[in-house]
Amino acid sequence: MHDDFNKELQKELDIVYKYLIKKGIHKVDAEDAVQETACKFLIYYPTIKSTKIRSWLIRVALNYHLDQCRKQNKLDFIIDEAVIQSDTKEEPELEFLQKERAQDLKYALGKLKPLYQELLLLKYYSELSYEEISHIIGKKISYVKTNLFRARKKLLKIYKEVTTDDTTT
Repeated sequence: MHDDFNKELQKELDIVYKYLIKKGIHKVDAEDAVQETACKFLIYYPTIKSTKIRSWLIRVALNYHLDQCRKQNKLDFIIDEAVIQSDTKEEPELEFLQKERAQDLKYALGKLKPLYQELLLLKYYSELSYEEISHIIGKKISYVKTNLFRARKKLLKIYKEVTTDDTTT
């Protein structure tokens, strides 16, 4: 039973780590945040009321990272190209187009306000439910749905502008 608990915790911490990396947090900082999160989880596990452990872990890791950034005065949330993955290794032309699209999308994501970036990453990269996202950001589900809708709409608008500008120049 103890081994099962450790394996499940490690699996969840791996997901948290990958999420932090996808947010553009440096590897060392992500490792520190996950380690601190694991310690807090083991200390507070008996008192955690949330049934969504992954949400709790992500929230603690993000809060830890934000605290560290505030202390060092260096917020470094960067949307990483790894958000968009390419399976076009066998066709160079398709790979080039995919990389170009990834750059355009990265640029468009970077133009969004941080809340929209966060919501899109939580929904589409981490594949969290609206309920889990609402728990992580501390807002109602209706707020999450509304702002995800706005984020997708704004992202599409910026992406179209970027790709239209590319083809006209």
